[in-house]
Amino acid sequence: MSASDRGRLKEILQARRAAIDPVTMGFPKRLPGPGRRAAGLSQEQMDLLLTRTPGTYNRFENGQLASPGADLLTAVARTLRLSEQEWAFLWMITRKENPPHALYDTSGTSIALPWQRVIDQIAGALAYISDAEWNVVVHNEDFRCFFPRGQVPANIMRWMLLDPEARTDVLLDWETLWMPALMPPMKHSVELRPENAALARLEHDVLADPVAGRLYRDHASAPVPYFDGSELPLRHALHGPGRLTTCLAEPLAQPGARLNLSFFTPKSPAGASNTAAAD
Repeated sequence: MSASDRGRLKEILQARRAAIDPVTMGFPKRLPGPGRRAAGLSQEQMDLLLTRTPGTYNRFENGQLASPGADLLTAVARTLRLSEQEWAFLWMITRKENPPHALYDTSGTSIALPWQRVIDQIAGALAYISDAEWNVVVHNEDFRCFFPRGQVPANIMRWMLLDPEARTDVLLDWETLWMPALMPPMKHSVELRPENAALARLEHDVLADPVAGRLYRDHASAPVPYFDGSELPLRHALHGPGRLTTCLAEPLAQPGARLNLSFFTPKSPAGASNTAAAD
């Protein structure tokens, strides 16, 4: 770690320690008199909270631990109540890699209000944001019009995997094309948040379904089969059968949330391509 990186790491961690009252962490209130006067948690108290040998946190804060383990990074970040951005910075500066998961189980479940304004400005594409639990948080009018009766489902993954109408009428070739595409990201989201009750309940319901459960066991343990511009067949509520071309992104401040932009292309009428070729 460079001297500038060590200095920046120490600056951030010291500021976070200073912001935490030791009393809220179970330590006795400091009495007037001699002794440490700096605000917040001491490095010795950090060692106790982290259940580490004395001096461990001091070496960590000063950038003297080579490639600290994931368990230590997680414990430090949660104890000091780092943000998701600070959590990512902690990994990059100490291990030169991205964190393998979000810091908090609730990350990605709250979307900032300005996103609704952004989505409202998108026309000509189906646009929506789902949170880390696959709940549809914001969407535009094109997205609403896609669904039968204009009813947007509360949870997009639950709808795609378990809703009878989605499986038989909307998502064409549901078993052979949609399920291999949906099962891996579904399983991935559950594994990234093992303590999330909503995701655990969704997985339980999928496994309990006689059809979806079998497909989940067959297809979920695989790399996420996605690339920008992925296409799948479906039936639009207003425009009939066609294909959906999709691009995905993640809001920077909400890891696990997904911005979905999709373009619907109607199926060409039978014989249209031959007629065009003849012309």
